[in-house]
Amino acid sequence: MAQLRERYAAQAAHVRRATARHAGIETKDQLIDAGDGEFGVRTYLPPTDRGRLVTYLHGGGWTVGDVDTHDPVCRAIASVLGAVVVSVDYRRAPEHPHPGPLRDGIAASEWAERAFPGRHHVIAGDSAGGALAMGIAMHHRDHGGIGFAAQLLVYPPADPQLRSESARKYGSGYLSQVEDLHWYYDQYVPDPAHRTDPEIDLLSADHRGLPPAVIGTAEFDPLHDEGVELAVRLAADGVEVHHVPAPGLVHGYLLMADIVPAAAVATRNVLAAVEHMLASMPMAQ
Repeated sequence: MAQLRERYAAQAAHVRRATARHAGIETKDQLIDAGDGEFGVRTYLPPTDRGRLVTYLHGGGWTVGDVDTHDPVCRAIASVLGAVVVSVDYRRAPEHPHPGPLRDGIAASEWAERAFPGRHHVIAGDSAGGALAMGIAMHHRDHGGIGFAAQLLVYPPADPQLRSESARKYGSGYLSQVEDLHWYYDQYVPDPAHRTDPEIDLLSADHRGLPPAVIGTAEFDPLHDEGVELAVRLAADGVEVHHVPAPGLVHGYLLMADIVPAAAVATRNVLAAVEHMLASMPMAQ
């Protein structure tokens, strides 16, 4: 597992070359006491603060990735949205299987809400982090917690059975391999009985009362159809949804924005959709 995480970090570092474009952003790393141990968060303070807050959950199949691999993504969010960003270094599977990462995300969102009150608070994530973000939103809805202004879910896994046509068509040869996706689920949810939990099987969850959502999908992604279907089901349950497709791109495009022009465009598009959603809301109290 250590070698896998090192390889993922090395790949992310390979495309991390333009973070200087987001100048003037201050960062601070600190630890949060989760009751059963500690985990880290990295806070980004934007050069122009527009009264927004984003709690961000990184991708990596719940097993790899961290605040460093997704540092450019969080810098872009802070800069473009004028938001304080709290990036969550949640404890990962297999050492910490479900619901461990979800609990860390919930705790981090509550910490962020206390540390930066009175803001439009967005819960966000990419890939596995997108699934965590929606699980966090469901938790707060069900327990009278944070009323998030919006969700940002970029190519989220929504069906642990991986039954979609896109999983068949793009499950090999398009960077994200469907056999790897099955392996990630095995690490994160080793007990198959829990794969029907609503925070795992997002397509079958009750979406009523969830915050407005921006869902980004990539055309050549095994998870493409799941993201499209999730947008349809959210809308059917009365949730405002903005689906932002990324033609010609593969899973993980947020991490490619510094070297792939089309990925940079797609990243700008999903953030523009969040900006449009937040701009239509009254000032936070």
